[in-house]
Amino acid sequence: MSEIGEQFQKLVSIMQKLRSPDGCEWDREQTHHSLKPYLVEEVFELIEAIDQSEDEKLKEELGDVLLQVIFHCQIASERGAFNISDVVTFLSEKLVRRHPHVFSDSPGYSYEQWERIKSSEKGEQKSSAIGRLNHALPALSLARRIQENAAAVGFDWPDISGAMEKVKEEVGELEDAIKSEGRQELEEELGDLLFAVVNIARFLQLDPEIALRKSTRKFVERFQMVEEFVRERKLDLKKLSLDQLDELWEEAKGGKIK
Repeated sequence: MSEIGEQFQKLVSIMQKLRSPDGCEWDREQTHHSLKPYLVEEVFELIEAIDQSEDEKLKEELGDVLLQVIFHCQIASERGAFNISDVVTFLSEKLVRRHPHVFSDSPGYSYEQWERIKSSEKGEQKSSAIGRLNHALPALSLARRIQENAAAVGFDWPDISGAMEKVKEEVGELEDAIKSEGRQELEEELGDLLFAVVNIARFLQLDPEIALRKSTRKFVERFQMVEEFVRERKLDLKKLSLDQLDELWEEAKGGKIK
C-alpha cells in the first residue's frame, strides 16, 4: 500500500473509532442532518483560506472538508448504505464518463457535452437548456449557473456592453418601483438588478459569491477601523453625525485594507 493509501486508511480507522461505543459521545450522536451546518461552515472557511493564499491554512481547511466527507461515509456505512470505497469508486467512474475527450476518442471538451452527459447519468429528459436547477446553491451562484447554461446555447449578449446597459435599465426600474412603494414589485425589481449584476460577473469571469464576500469583509474591516478611531479619540459612535462618520470612513478607506 502506498503512503497515501496508508494515511487514508488511518483516517478512516480513526473515524470508525470515534463512532464506536468506546469512542467520542459527540461524534456518535451526529447524523447526516446534524452535520449539515458544519459542512457549510468548513466549505466557506476553505474558500477564505484560498482567498488568503496561505498554504498552511489551505492544507488545514482541506482536511476539515475531507473530515466531513469521511464522517458522512462512516454514518452511511453503519446504515449499510455505502462506504468511502463506494464513494471513491463512483467518483472515479464519473470523472472518466464525463471526460470522453480525455479517456476515449471523443472530440475536445464542450460545455454542452458535459451537461448532456450529466443529464443522461441522472436519467433526466432534458427539456430545457437551463438544465436541472440546484436550489441548494446560494442565490448568486444559482443565477450564475443558469446564465452559463443559457449562454451555452447562444442566449447571451455579444459582449459585456449589453450586460452593462441591462444593469442601468434595472436600476431605473428599481427607482420607479421605490416610488410606487409596492413591496412585491420592489422585491421583483431588486431581484432583477441582482441577476443583471451577476451577468456582469460572468462576463468578467468572476464568481459573484466570492466577490460579494470580499466586499463584505472589506466593509467590516473598515467599519472596525472607524470604531478604533472613535475609541482613540474618546468619541461616542452613536452621537456622531453622518458627516462625521463619513469623514472617519474616508480616513479608514485610506488605510491599507486589501
